[in-house]
Amino acid sequence: MVDSGNTYSERVSRLVGWGHWFAFFNIIAAMLIGTRYITQSPWPETLLGQFYLAVSWVGHFGFLVFALYLLVLFPLTFVIPSRKLFRLLSVCFGTAGLTILLIDTQAYQTINLHLTPVVWELLFSDGNREAGAGLQQLFIVLPLIFLLQLGLSEWVWRKQRKLSHKHVGRPITAIFFVSFIASHLIYVWSDAFFYNPVTSQKANFPLSYPMTAKSFMEKHGLLDKDDYLKRLAESEDSSDLVRYPYEDLRFDRRANNLNILMVSVNSLRSDALNSGSMPITTEYAANALSFTNHYSSSNNMHGIFGLLYGLPSSYAASIKAQASLPVLMSTLEDKKYNFGLFSGDNFDDDLYAETVFRGMEFTGIAFDKTKSADSQAIEAWSSWVENTNSPWFSFIELTTVDNFTFASAKGTAKEVFKKNYQASVQQVDQELGNLFAQLEEQNLVDKTIVIVTSNHGTEFNETNSNTWGASTNYSRYQLQVPMIIHWPGKLPTTYSHRSSHLDVSVTLLQDLLGVSSNPTDYSSGRNIFDERKRKWILAGDSRELALITTNQTTVIDKFGNFKLYDNMYQRVQDQSPTLPILMQGLTELQRFYIRND
Repeated sequence: MVDSGNTYSERVSRLVGWGHWFAFFNIIAAMLIGTRYITQSPWPETLLGQFYLAVSWVGHFGFLVFALYLLVLFPLTFVIPSRKLFRLLSVCFGTAGLTILLIDTQAYQTINLHLTPVVWELLFSDGNREAGAGLQQLFIVLPLIFLLQLGLSEWVWRKQRKLSHKHVGRPITAIFFVSFIASHLIYVWSDAFFYNPVTSQKANFPLSYPMTAKSFMEKHGLLDKDDYLKRLAESEDSSDLVRYPYEDLRFDRRANNLNILMVSVNSLRSDALNSGSMPITTEYAANALSFTNHYSSSNNMHGIFGLLYGLPSSYAASIKAQASLPVLMSTLEDKKYNFGLFSGDNFDDDLYAETVFRGMEFTGIAFDKTKSADSQAIEAWSSWVENTNSPWFSFIELTTVDNFTFASAKGTAKEVFKKNYQASVQQVDQELGNLFAQLEEQNLVDKTIVIVTSNHGTEFNETNSNTWGASTNYSRYQLQVPMIIHWPGKLPTTYSHRSSHLDVSVTLLQDLLGVSSNPTDYSSGRNIFDERKRKWILAGDSRELALITTNQTTVIDKFGNFKLYDNMYQRVQDQSPTLPILMQGLTELQRFYIRND
Protein backbone atom coordinates (compact mmCIF):
# COMPACT_ATOMS: atom_id res chain seq x y z
CA MET A 1 0.00 0.00 0.00
CA VAL A 2 2.86 2.34 0.84
CA ASP A 3 4.59 1.62 -2.49
CA SER A 4 1.35 2.17 -4.32
CA GLY A 5 0.82 5.47 -2.54
CA ASN A 6 4.35 6.64 -3.31
CA THR A 7 3.95 5.68 -6.98
CA TYR A 8 0.67 7.58 -7.22
CA SER A 9 2.15 10.61 -5.47
CA GLU A 10 5.23 10.68 -7.69
CA ARG A 11 3.13 10.23 -10.82
CA VAL A 12 0.78 13.05 -9.93
CA SER A 13 3.64 15.31 -8.90
CA ARG A 14 5.47 14.79 -12.17
CA LEU A 15 2.32 15.21 -14.28
CA VAL A 16 1.49 18.43 -12.45
CA GLY A 17 4.99 19.77 -13.10
CA TRP A 18 4.80 18.67 -16.73
CA GLY A 19 1.36 20.25 -17.10
CA HIS A 20 2.63 23.62 -15.88
CA TRP A 21 5.44 23.72 -18.41
CA PHE A 22 3.19 22.39 -21.17
CA ALA A 23 0.72 25.18 -20.39
CA PHE A 24 3.52 27.77 -20.40
CA PHE A 25 4.67 26.87 -23.90
CA ASN A 26 1.06 26.89 -25.10
CA ILE A 27 0.73 30.38 -23.64
CA ILE A 28 3.67 31.43 -25.82
CA ALA A 29 2.01 29.80 -28.85
CA ALA A 30 -1.31 31.53 -28.08
CA MET A 31 0.48 34.88 -27.74
CA LEU A 32 2.13 34.42 -31.13
CA ILE A 33 -1.21 33.60 -32.74
CA GLY A 34 -2.70 36.56 -30.84
CA THR A 35 -0.46 38.96 -32.73
CA ARG A 36 -2.98 38.60 -35.59
CA TYR A 37 -5.49 40.54 -33.49
CA ILE A 38 -2.94 43.29 -32.97
CA THR A 39 -2.15 43.61 -36.68
CA GLN A 40 -5.88 43.80 -37.49
CA SER A 41 -6.61 46.55 -34.93
CA PRO A 42 -5.72 50.26 -35.00
CA TRP A 43 -2.35 50.94 -33.40
CA PRO A 44 -2.74 53.07 -30.23
CA GLU A 45 -1.37 56.57 -30.69
CA THR A 46 -0.42 57.19 -27.05
CA LEU A 47 2.32 55.60 -24.97
CA LEU A 48 -0.14 54.43 -22.32
CA GLY A 49 -2.34 52.89 -24.99
CA GLN A 50 0.67 51.00 -26.39
CA PHE A 51 1.73 49.90 -22.92
CA TYR A 52 -1.78 48.63 -22.20
CA LEU A 53 -1.79 46.71 -25.47
CA ALA A 54 1.47 44.99 -24.48
CA VAL A 55 0.49 44.06 -20.92
CA SER A 56 -3.03 42.99 -21.91
CA TRP A 57 -1.56 40.80 -24.68
CA VAL A 58 0.76 39.09 -22.17
CA GLY A 59 -1.67 39.02 -19.26
CA HIS A 60 -4.78 37.99 -21.17
CA PHE A 61 -3.32 35.02 -23.04
CA GLY A 62 -1.37 33.97 -19.95
CA PHE A 63 -4.54 33.95 -17.88
CA LEU A 64 -6.73 32.42 -20.60
CA VAL A 65 -4.52 29.42 -21.32
CA PHE A 66 -3.57 28.75 -17.70
CA ALA A 67 -7.21 29.02 -16.60
CA LEU A 68 -8.21 26.44 -19.21
CA TYR A 69 -5.41 24.19 -17.96
CA LEU A 70 -6.60 24.49 -14.36
CA LEU A 71 -10.24 23.90 -15.25
CA VAL A 72 -9.79 20.99 -17.67
CA LEU A 73 -6.40 19.29 -17.52
CA PHE A 74 -5.39 19.78 -13.90
CA PRO A 75 -8.33 17.76 -12.46
CA LEU A 76 -7.63 14.96 -14.96
CA THR A 77 -4.15 14.64 -13.48
CA PHE A 78 -5.67 12.92 -10.46
CA VAL A 79 -8.05 10.57 -12.24
CA ILE A 80 -6.33 9.31 -15.41
CA PRO A 81 -4.05 6.41 -14.47
CA SER A 82 -1.91 6.39 -17.60
CA ARG A 83 0.76 9.04 -18.13
CA LYS A 84 0.73 8.51 -21.90
CA LEU A 85 -3.06 8.77 -22.10
CA PHE A 86 -3.05 11.99 -20.06
CA ARG A 87 -0.35 13.53 -22.25
CA LEU A 88 -2.22 12.46 -25.42
CA LEU A 89 -5.43 14.08 -24.14
CA SER A 90 -3.45 17.22 -23.30
CA VAL A 91 -1.98 17.29 -26.81
CA CYS A 92 -5.46 16.95 -28.34
CA PHE A 93 -6.84 19.65 -26.07
CA GLY A 94 -3.97 22.00 -26.86
CA THR A 95 -4.36 21.35 -30.59
CA ALA A 96 -8.09 22.05 -30.43
CA GLY A 97 -7.54 25.22 -28.42
CA LEU A 98 -4.95 26.70 -30.77
CA THR A 99 -7.01 25.74 -33.82
CA ILE A 100 -10.11 27.47 -32.43
CA LEU A 101 -7.93 30.50 -31.65
CA LEU A 102 -6.72 30.54 -35.27
CA ILE A 103 -10.32 30.32 -36.51
CA ASP A 104 -11.24 33.21 -34.21
CA THR A 105 -8.43 35.32 -35.65
CA GLN A 106 -9.86 34.58 -39.11
CA ALA A 107 -13.32 35.70 -37.96
CA TYR A 108 -11.84 38.88 -36.49
CA GLN A 109 -9.92 39.56 -39.68
CA THR A 110 -12.95 38.94 -41.92
CA ILE A 111 -15.88 40.55 -40.07
CA ASN A 112 -14.27 42.04 -36.94
CA LEU A 113 -16.21 39.71 -34.63
CA HIS A 114 -15.08 36.95 -32.31
CA LEU A 115 -16.55 33.47 -32.52
CA THR A 116 -20.21 32.96 -31.63
CA PRO A 117 -22.62 30.37 -33.05
CA VAL A 118 -23.81 32.73 -35.80
CA VAL A 119 -20.26 33.81 -36.66
CA TRP A 120 -19.27 30.14 -36.86
CA GLU A 121 -22.12 29.55 -39.33
CA LEU A 122 -21.05 32.58 -41.32
CA LEU A 123 -17.48 31.40 -41.62
CA PHE A 124 -18.45 27.90 -42.69
CA SER A 125 -21.31 28.82 -44.99
CA ASP A 126 -21.10 27.90 -48.64
CA GLY A 127 -21.63 31.51 -49.69
CA ASN A 128 -18.61 32.80 -47.80
CA ARG A 129 -15.87 31.83 -50.22
CA GLU A 130 -13.28 34.32 -49.02
CA ALA A 131 -13.46 33.23 -45.39
CA GLY A 132 -13.82 29.59 -46.45
CA ALA A 133 -10.56 29.70 -48.38
CA GLY A 134 -8.79 31.12 -45.33
CA LEU A 135 -10.26 28.46 -43.07
CA GLN A 136 -9.20 25.69 -45.44
CA GLN A 137 -5.64 26.92 -45.07
CA LEU A 138 -6.03 26.85 -41.28
CA PHE A 139 -7.18 23.23 -41.32
CA ILE A 140 -4.17 22.33 -43.43
CA VAL A 141 -2.10 23.65 -40.52
CA LEU A 142 -4.04 21.55 -37.99
CA PRO A 143 -1.94 18.35 -38.42
CA LEU A 144 1.16 20.49 -38.08
CA ILE A 145 -0.15 21.93 -34.81
CA PHE A 146 -0.86 18.41 -33.57
CA LEU A 147 2.67 17.27 -34.43
CA LEU A 148 4.18 20.32 -32.75
CA GLN A 149 2.09 19.69 -29.64
CA LEU A 150 3.16 16.05 -29.67
CA GLY A 151 6.80 17.03 -29.98
CA LEU A 152 6.41 19.68 -27.28
CA SER A 153 4.81 17.11 -24.98
CA GLU A 154 7.71 14.71 -25.37
CA TRP A 155 10.38 17.41 -25.11
CA VAL A 156 8.90 18.87 -21.91
CA TRP A 157 8.61 15.38 -20.42
CA ARG A 158 12.29 14.70 -21.06
CA LYS A 159 13.53 18.17 -20.03
CA GLN A 160 11.18 18.69 -17.10
CA ARG A 161 13.83 18.32 -14.40
CA LYS A 162 16.29 20.58 -16.20
CA LEU A 163 13.62 23.23 -16.61
CA SER A 164 12.73 22.97 -12.93
CA HIS A 165 16.37 23.37 -11.86
CA LYS A 166 16.69 26.66 -13.76
CA HIS A 167 14.33 28.29 -11.23
CA VAL A 168 12.63 30.46 -13.87
CA GLY A 169 9.10 29.29 -13.16
CA ARG A 170 8.34 31.85 -10.45
CA PRO A 171 9.72 34.89 -12.34
CA ILE A 172 7.74 33.88 -15.45
CA THR A 173 4.59 33.42 -13.38
CA ALA A 174 5.17 36.83 -11.80
CA ILE A 175 5.43 38.47 -15.23
CA PHE A 176 2.11 37.01 -16.34
CA PHE A 177 0.44 37.85 -13.04
CA VAL A 178 1.71 41.45 -12.93
CA SER A 179 0.75 41.97 -16.60
CA PHE A 180 -2.75 40.66 -15.96
CA ILE A 181 -3.30 42.84 -12.88
CA ALA A 182 -1.71 45.90 -14.52
CA SER A 183 -3.90 45.60 -17.62
CA HIS A 184 -7.08 45.53 -15.52
CA LEU A 185 -6.00 48.40 -13.28
CA ILE A 186 -5.18 50.53 -16.32
CA TYR A 187 -8.58 49.71 -17.81
CA VAL A 188 -10.35 50.54 -14.54
CA TRP A 189 -8.81 54.02 -14.61
CA SER A 190 -9.39 54.46 -18.37
CA ASP A 191 -13.04 53.43 -18.12
CA ALA A 192 -13.66 55.88 -15.27
CA PHE A 193 -11.94 58.77 -17.05
CA PHE A 194 -12.94 57.99 -20.67
CA TYR A 195 -9.40 57.35 -21.90
CA ASN A 196 -10.25 56.07 -25.39
CA PRO A 197 -6.79 54.84 -26.46
CA VAL A 198 -7.29 52.09 -23.84
CA THR A 199 -11.06 51.57 -23.74
CA SER A 200 -11.20 51.15 -27.53
CA GLN A 201 -9.14 47.95 -27.11
CA LYS A 202 -11.67 46.16 -24.90
CA ALA A 203 -12.79 43.78 -27.67
CA ASN A 204 -9.42 43.18 -29.34
CA PHE A 205 -8.90 39.72 -27.82
CA PRO A 206 -11.38 36.82 -27.46
CA LEU A 207 -13.13 36.29 -24.12
CA SER A 208 -11.77 39.64 -22.96
CA TYR A 209 -13.85 41.26 -20.22
CA PRO A 210 -11.79 44.11 -18.71
CA MET A 211 -12.63 45.02 -15.13
CA THR A 212 -14.48 48.23 -14.23
CA ALA A 213 -14.80 49.62 -10.71
CA LYS A 214 -16.59 52.96 -10.85
CA SER A 215 -18.72 52.22 -7.77
CA PHE A 216 -15.66 51.18 -5.76
CA MET A 217 -13.72 54.28 -6.84
CA GLU A 218 -16.64 56.54 -5.98
CA LYS A 219 -17.03 54.92 -2.55
CA HIS A 220 -13.37 55.53 -1.71
CA GLY A 221 -13.25 59.08 -3.03
CA LEU A 222 -11.29 58.25 -6.19
CA LEU A 223 -14.06 59.28 -8.58
CA ASP A 224 -16.45 62.24 -8.52
CA LYS A 225 -19.84 60.93 -9.61
CA ASP A 226 -21.18 64.29 -10.83
CA ASP A 227 -18.06 64.94 -12.85
CA TYR A 228 -18.23 61.42 -14.28
CA LEU A 229 -21.87 61.83 -15.33
CA LYS A 230 -21.05 65.15 -16.95
CA ARG A 231 -18.21 63.63 -18.94
CA LEU A 232 -20.41 60.64 -19.80
CA ALA A 233 -22.96 62.98 -21.36
CA GLU A 234 -20.22 64.64 -23.38
CA SER A 235 -18.44 61.49 -24.47
CA GLU A 236 -19.02 58.46 -26.64
CA ASP A 237 -17.32 55.16 -25.91
CA SER A 238 -15.69 54.82 -29.27
CA SER A 239 -12.47 55.97 -30.82
CA ASP A 240 -12.38 53.59 -33.76
CA LEU A 241 -11.14 55.59 -36.70
CA VAL A 242 -13.36 55.82 -39.75
CA ARG A 243 -12.09 56.55 -43.24
CA TYR A 244 -14.93 58.64 -44.59
CA PRO A 245 -14.97 59.04 -47.50
CA TYR A 246 -12.96 55.94 -48.22
CA GLU A 247 -11.38 57.59 -51.26
CA ASP A 248 -11.22 61.23 -52.37
CA LEU A 249 -14.26 62.18 -54.42
CA ARG A 250 -13.99 62.65 -58.18
CA PHE A 251 -16.12 65.22 -60.02
CA ASP A 252 -16.35 64.14 -63.66
CA ARG A 253 -20.09 64.56 -64.13
CA ARG A 254 -22.08 67.62 -65.01
CA ALA A 255 -23.11 69.57 -61.91
CA ASN A 256 -26.07 71.85 -61.30
CA ASN A 257 -26.68 74.70 -58.89
CA LEU A 258 -30.21 73.90 -57.77
CA ASN A 259 -31.17 74.75 -54.20
CA ILE A 260 -31.93 71.91 -51.77
CA LEU A 261 -34.75 71.98 -49.23
CA MET A 262 -34.83 68.92 -46.99
CA VAL A 263 -37.82 68.54 -44.65
CA SER A 264 -38.02 65.92 -41.91
CA VAL A 265 -41.52 65.43 -40.49
CA ASN A 266 -40.42 63.51 -37.42
CA SER A 267 -42.23 60.23 -36.59
CA LEU A 268 -44.31 60.24 -39.78
CA ARG A 269 -45.16 56.69 -40.83
CA SER A 270 -45.50 55.82 -44.49
CA ASP A 271 -49.22 55.05 -44.58
CA ALA A 272 -50.04 58.42 -42.97
CA LEU A 273 -49.48 59.92 -46.41
CA ASN A 274 -53.01 59.51 -47.76
CA SER A 275 -55.75 61.77 -49.07
CA GLY A 276 -57.74 61.48 -45.84
CA SER A 277 -55.02 62.44 -43.37
CA MET A 278 -52.65 64.53 -45.51
CA PRO A 279 -54.56 65.71 -48.61
CA ILE A 280 -52.23 68.64 -49.37
CA THR A 281 -49.03 66.60 -49.14
CA THR A 282 -50.61 63.70 -51.01
CA GLU A 283 -51.48 66.00 -53.90
CA TYR A 284 -47.95 67.40 -53.79
CA ALA A 285 -46.53 63.85 -53.96
CA ALA A 286 -48.71 63.06 -56.99
CA ASN A 287 -46.93 65.81 -58.89
CA ALA A 288 -43.46 64.83 -57.70
CA LEU A 289 -41.27 61.73 -57.37
CA SER A 290 -42.89 59.47 -54.80
CA PHE A 291 -41.15 56.43 -53.29
CA THR A 292 -43.81 54.19 -51.76
CA ASN A 293 -41.46 51.49 -50.41
CA HIS A 294 -38.92 53.64 -48.60
CA TYR A 295 -37.17 52.80 -45.31
CA SER A 296 -35.40 54.91 -42.75
CA SER A 297 -31.95 53.72 -41.73
CA SER A 298 -32.94 53.58 -38.05
CA ASN A 299 -35.96 53.36 -35.76
CA ASN A 300 -34.79 56.42 -33.79
CA MET A 301 -33.25 59.85 -34.39
CA HIS A 302 -30.26 58.26 -36.12
CA GLY A 303 -32.44 57.97 -39.19
CA ILE A 304 -31.26 61.55 -39.82
CA PHE A 305 -27.66 60.36 -39.52
CA GLY A 306 -28.25 57.82 -42.29
CA LEU A 307 -30.12 60.38 -44.38
CA LEU A 308 -27.24 62.88 -44.42
CA TYR A 309 -24.18 60.63 -44.09
CA GLY A 310 -25.35 57.64 -46.11
CA LEU A 311 -23.84 55.38 -43.43
CA PRO A 312 -25.38 52.95 -40.90
CA SER A 313 -25.91 54.24 -37.36
CA SER A 314 -23.12 52.03 -36.02
CA TYR A 315 -20.61 54.56 -37.38
CA ALA A 316 -22.22 57.50 -35.56
CA ALA A 317 -20.09 57.40 -32.39
CA SER A 318 -16.82 57.29 -34.33
CA ILE A 319 -17.97 59.98 -36.75
CA LYS A 320 -18.88 62.17 -33.78
CA ALA A 321 -15.50 61.58 -32.12
CA GLN A 322 -13.71 62.54 -35.35
CA ALA A 323 -15.99 65.56 -35.89
CA SER A 324 -16.51 64.56 -39.53
CA LEU A 325 -19.27 66.38 -41.40
CA PRO A 326 -21.36 64.45 -43.92
CA VAL A 327 -19.65 64.28 -47.31
CA LEU A 328 -22.79 65.88 -48.70
CA MET A 329 -22.45 68.92 -46.40
CA SER A 330 -18.72 69.35 -46.96
CA THR A 331 -19.22 69.13 -50.73
CA LEU A 332 -21.96 71.75 -50.55
CA GLU A 333 -19.59 73.97 -48.57
CA ASP A 334 -16.96 73.56 -51.28
CA LYS A 335 -19.60 74.50 -53.88
CA LYS A 336 -20.25 77.75 -51.94
CA TYR A 337 -23.78 76.86 -50.86
CA ASN A 338 -25.43 78.94 -48.14
CA PHE A 339 -26.96 77.02 -45.23
CA GLY A 340 -30.21 77.57 -43.35
CA LEU A 341 -31.14 75.20 -40.54
CA PHE A 342 -34.53 75.44 -38.83
CA SER A 343 -36.33 73.29 -36.28
CA GLY A 344 -39.64 73.15 -34.48
CA ASP A 345 -37.75 72.49 -31.23
CA ASN A 346 -34.52 74.36 -32.08
CA PHE A 347 -32.76 71.05 -32.79
CA ASP A 348 -33.17 69.78 -29.26
CA ASP A 349 -31.55 66.42 -30.05
CA ASP A 350 -27.75 66.42 -29.59
CA LEU A 351 -27.32 64.53 -32.86
CA TYR A 352 -27.62 67.79 -34.78
CA ALA A 353 -25.23 70.06 -32.88
CA GLU A 354 -22.65 67.37 -32.08
CA THR A 355 -22.62 65.39 -35.32
CA VAL A 356 -24.54 66.12 -38.53
CA PHE A 357 -24.44 69.95 -38.33
CA ARG A 358 -21.40 70.27 -36.09
CA GLY A 359 -19.86 73.74 -36.22
CA MET A 360 -22.74 75.12 -38.31
CA GLU A 361 -25.04 77.91 -37.16
CA PHE A 362 -28.71 77.20 -36.44
CA THR A 363 -31.38 79.83 -36.91
CA GLY A 364 -32.78 79.85 -33.40
CA ILE A 365 -36.46 80.68 -32.97
CA ALA A 366 -38.02 82.56 -30.02
CA PHE A 367 -41.31 80.69 -30.13
CA ASP A 368 -44.65 82.46 -29.71
CA LYS A 369 -47.16 80.28 -27.85
CA THR A 370 -50.02 81.60 -29.96
CA LYS A 371 -48.69 79.71 -32.99
CA SER A 372 -47.44 76.18 -33.51
CA ALA A 373 -43.69 75.71 -33.24
CA ASP A 374 -43.47 74.19 -36.73
CA SER A 375 -45.35 77.04 -38.39
CA GLN A 376 -42.92 79.48 -36.79
CA ALA A 377 -39.96 77.44 -38.02
CA ILE A 378 -41.40 77.64 -41.55
CA GLU A 379 -41.91 81.39 -41.19
CA ALA A 380 -38.29 81.78 -40.07
CA TRP A 381 -37.17 79.75 -43.08
CA SER A 382 -39.29 81.92 -45.41
CA SER A 383 -37.70 85.09 -44.07
CA TRP A 384 -34.22 83.60 -44.35
CA VAL A 385 -34.59 82.34 -47.90
CA GLU A 386 -36.05 85.66 -49.06
CA ASN A 387 -32.77 87.33 -48.11
CA THR A 388 -30.37 84.57 -49.19
CA ASN A 389 -28.63 84.24 -52.51
CA SER A 390 -28.68 80.95 -54.40
CA PRO A 391 -27.49 78.29 -54.25
CA TRP A 392 -28.53 77.24 -50.77
CA PHE A 393 -29.17 74.13 -48.70
CA SER A 394 -31.88 74.25 -46.06
CA PHE A 395 -33.00 71.68 -43.53
CA ILE A 396 -36.32 72.03 -41.68
CA GLU A 397 -37.24 69.72 -38.81
CA LEU A 398 -40.98 69.58 -38.08
CA THR A 399 -41.87 68.14 -34.68
CA THR A 400 -45.68 68.39 -34.56
CA VAL A 401 -46.17 64.64 -35.08
CA ASP A 402 -43.26 63.79 -32.81
CA ASN A 403 -44.70 65.77 -29.90
CA PHE A 404 -48.43 65.24 -30.32
CA THR A 405 -50.51 65.52 -27.16
CA PHE A 406 -53.31 63.27 -25.94
CA ALA A 407 -56.67 64.97 -26.10
CA SER A 408 -59.73 63.37 -24.60
CA ALA A 409 -61.21 60.71 -26.86
CA LYS A 410 -63.36 57.63 -26.51
CA GLY A 411 -62.22 54.13 -27.34
CA THR A 412 -59.42 51.72 -26.52
CA ALA A 413 -55.88 52.90 -25.82
CA LYS A 414 -54.89 52.00 -29.35
CA GLU A 415 -57.83 53.92 -30.84
CA VAL A 416 -57.07 56.99 -28.70
CA PHE A 417 -53.39 56.84 -29.66
CA LYS A 418 -54.24 56.63 -33.37
CA LYS A 419 -56.83 59.43 -33.21
CA ASN A 420 -54.42 61.83 -31.55
CA TYR A 421 -51.64 60.82 -33.90
CA GLN A 422 -53.90 61.41 -36.90
CA ALA A 423 -54.86 64.84 -35.58
CA SER A 424 -51.20 65.83 -35.41
CA VAL A 425 -50.65 64.46 -38.93
CA GLN A 426 -53.50 66.61 -40.24
CA GLN A 427 -51.98 69.65 -38.53
CA VAL A 428 -48.53 69.07 -40.04
CA ASP A 429 -50.17 68.66 -43.46
CA GLN A 430 -51.46 72.23 -43.16
CA GLU A 431 -47.99 73.40 -42.18
CA LEU A 432 -46.45 71.64 -45.16
CA GLY A 433 -49.08 73.24 -47.35
CA ASN A 434 -47.89 76.63 -46.09
CA LEU A 435 -44.31 75.65 -46.93
CA PHE A 436 -45.25 74.61 -50.47
CA ALA A 437 -47.12 77.91 -50.89
CA GLN A 438 -44.03 79.83 -49.79
CA LEU A 439 -41.98 78.06 -52.46
CA GLU A 440 -44.54 79.16 -55.06
CA GLU A 441 -44.69 82.76 -53.83
CA GLN A 442 -40.93 83.17 -53.89
CA ASN A 443 -40.59 81.58 -57.35
CA LEU A 444 -38.39 78.77 -56.03
CA VAL A 445 -40.26 75.78 -57.45
CA ASP A 446 -38.13 75.53 -60.60
CA LYS A 447 -34.89 76.24 -58.74
CA THR A 448 -35.19 73.93 -55.75
CA ILE A 449 -35.00 70.21 -55.03
CA VAL A 450 -37.51 69.55 -52.26
CA ILE A 451 -37.22 66.37 -50.18
CA VAL A 452 -39.98 65.52 -47.69
CA THR A 453 -39.41 62.50 -45.45
CA SER A 454 -39.14 61.46 -41.78
CA ASN A 455 -36.53 60.29 -39.30
CA HIS A 456 -38.53 57.11 -38.52
CA GLY A 457 -42.07 55.73 -38.41
CA THR A 458 -44.50 55.14 -35.56
CA GLU A 459 -46.02 51.83 -34.49
CA PHE A 460 -49.51 51.31 -33.06
CA ASN A 461 -48.64 47.86 -31.69
CA GLU A 462 -49.36 46.17 -35.03
CA THR A 463 -46.77 43.52 -34.19
CA ASN A 464 -48.72 42.56 -31.02
CA SER A 465 -45.56 42.81 -28.93
CA ASN A 466 -46.67 45.79 -26.81
CA THR A 467 -44.53 48.14 -28.92
CA TRP A 468 -45.76 51.68 -29.45
CA GLY A 469 -44.07 54.61 -31.12
CA ALA A 470 -40.46 53.97 -32.12
CA SER A 471 -37.08 52.64 -30.95
CA THR A 472 -38.56 49.28 -29.91
CA ASN A 473 -38.24 47.04 -32.98
CA TYR A 474 -37.33 47.01 -36.67
CA SER A 475 -40.74 46.30 -38.12
CA ARG A 476 -41.85 48.20 -41.21
CA TYR A 477 -44.20 50.26 -39.02
CA GLN A 478 -41.22 51.86 -37.30
CA LEU A 479 -38.95 52.02 -40.34
CA GLN A 480 -41.12 52.67 -43.40
CA VAL A 481 -41.52 56.42 -44.01
CA PRO A 482 -42.64 58.70 -46.85
CA MET A 483 -40.09 59.87 -49.39
CA ILE A 484 -41.25 62.66 -51.70
CA ILE A 485 -38.79 64.40 -54.00
CA HIS A 486 -39.60 67.37 -56.20
CA TRP A 487 -36.73 67.65 -58.70
CA PRO A 488 -36.96 70.37 -61.38
CA GLY A 489 -36.74 68.77 -64.83
CA LYS A 490 -37.86 65.30 -63.68
CA LEU A 491 -41.37 64.14 -64.55
CA PRO A 492 -43.72 63.03 -61.73
CA THR A 493 -43.27 59.30 -61.13
CA THR A 494 -44.25 56.79 -58.47
CA TYR A 495 -41.51 54.30 -57.58
CA SER A 496 -42.35 51.03 -55.82
CA HIS A 497 -38.85 49.54 -55.55
CA ARG A 498 -37.31 49.39 -52.08
CA SER A 499 -35.22 52.44 -51.26
CA SER A 500 -33.41 53.67 -48.17
CA HIS A 501 -32.34 56.84 -46.39
CA LEU A 502 -28.80 55.71 -47.17
CA ASP A 503 -29.53 56.41 -50.86
CA VAL A 504 -30.40 60.11 -50.57
CA SER A 505 -26.94 61.63 -50.14
CA VAL A 506 -25.60 59.42 -52.96
CA THR A 507 -28.32 60.69 -55.29
CA LEU A 508 -27.66 64.36 -54.51
CA LEU A 509 -23.91 63.96 -54.83
CA GLN A 510 -24.18 62.14 -58.17
CA ASP A 511 -27.11 63.81 -59.92
CA LEU A 512 -26.76 67.34 -58.57
CA LEU A 513 -23.16 67.94 -57.50
CA GLY A 514 -21.35 65.99 -60.24
CA VAL A 515 -19.64 63.29 -58.16
CA SER A 516 -18.46 60.42 -60.37
CA SER A 517 -16.85 58.27 -57.65
CA ASN A 518 -18.27 54.85 -56.90
CA PRO A 519 -20.90 55.23 -54.13
CA THR A 520 -19.12 52.52 -52.14
CA ASP A 521 -16.33 55.05 -51.54
CA TYR A 522 -18.55 57.27 -49.40
CA SER A 523 -21.81 55.50 -48.61
CA SER A 524 -23.60 52.25 -47.85
CA GLY A 525 -26.43 53.27 -50.18
CA ARG A 526 -26.88 53.70 -53.91
CA ASN A 527 -28.69 56.09 -56.24
CA ILE A 528 -32.33 56.20 -55.17
CA PHE A 529 -33.48 56.08 -58.82
CA ASP A 530 -31.71 52.73 -59.32
CA GLU A 531 -34.66 50.33 -59.56
CA ARG A 532 -32.64 47.14 -59.62
CA LYS A 533 -33.78 44.63 -57.01
CA ARG A 534 -31.70 44.82 -53.86
CA LYS A 535 -31.05 41.86 -51.60
CA TRP A 536 -31.59 43.74 -48.35
CA ILE A 537 -32.28 47.05 -46.68
CA LEU A 538 -29.96 48.00 -43.84
CA ALA A 539 -31.20 49.59 -40.61
CA GLY A 540 -30.16 49.64 -36.97
CA ASP A 541 -28.61 51.66 -34.16
CA SER A 542 -25.35 51.66 -32.20
CA ARG A 543 -26.15 48.26 -30.64
CA GLU A 544 -27.94 46.28 -33.33
CA LEU A 545 -28.12 45.70 -37.05
CA ALA A 546 -31.32 44.87 -38.93
CA LEU A 547 -31.15 43.27 -42.36
CA ILE A 548 -34.55 43.49 -44.01
CA THR A 549 -35.32 41.24 -46.96
CA THR A 550 -38.63 40.67 -48.71
CA ASN A 551 -39.66 37.85 -46.39
CA GLN A 552 -37.53 38.18 -43.27
CA THR A 553 -35.84 40.59 -40.89
CA THR A 554 -32.65 39.48 -39.19
CA VAL A 555 -31.57 41.44 -36.12
CA ILE A 556 -28.03 40.85 -34.93
CA ASP A 557 -26.25 42.51 -32.02
CA LYS A 558 -22.60 43.50 -31.78
CA PHE A 559 -21.75 40.17 -30.11
CA GLY A 560 -23.05 38.14 -33.06
CA ASN A 561 -26.30 36.96 -31.42
CA PHE A 562 -29.24 37.01 -33.81
CA LYS A 563 -33.04 36.93 -33.89
CA LEU A 564 -35.11 36.14 -36.95
CA TYR A 565 -38.55 37.61 -37.74
CA ASP A 566 -41.02 36.97 -40.56
CA ASN A 567 -42.53 39.70 -42.76
CA MET A 568 -45.15 40.43 -40.06
CA TYR A 569 -42.32 40.80 -37.54
CA GLN A 570 -43.20 37.65 -35.63
CA ARG A 571 -40.29 35.73 -34.12
CA VAL A 572 -39.13 32.70 -36.10
CA GLN A 573 -37.50 30.16 -33.80
CA ASP A 574 -36.59 27.21 -36.00
CA GLN A 575 -34.69 28.87 -38.85
CA SER A 576 -31.23 30.27 -39.38
CA PRO A 577 -30.57 33.60 -41.10
CA THR A 578 -29.68 33.77 -44.75
CA LEU A 579 -25.95 33.55 -44.24
CA PRO A 580 -24.60 35.20 -47.43
CA ILE A 581 -26.88 38.21 -46.86
CA LEU A 582 -25.93 38.37 -43.20
CA MET A 583 -22.27 38.23 -44.15
CA GLN A 584 -22.68 41.16 -46.54
CA GLY A 585 -24.45 43.19 -43.87
CA LEU A 586 -21.82 42.56 -41.22
CA THR A 587 -19.09 43.42 -43.71
CA GLU A 588 -20.84 46.71 -44.50
CA LEU A 589 -20.73 47.65 -40.82
CA GLN A 590 -16.93 47.30 -40.78
CA ARG A 591 -16.00 48.55 -44.23
CA PHE A 592 -15.19 52.16 -43.36
CA TYR A 593 -13.17 51.44 -40.23
CA ILE A 594 -9.42 51.94 -40.55
CA ARG A 595 -7.56 48.71 -39.94
CA ASN A 596 -3.90 47.81 -40.09
CA ASP A 597 -3.37 45.25 -42.84
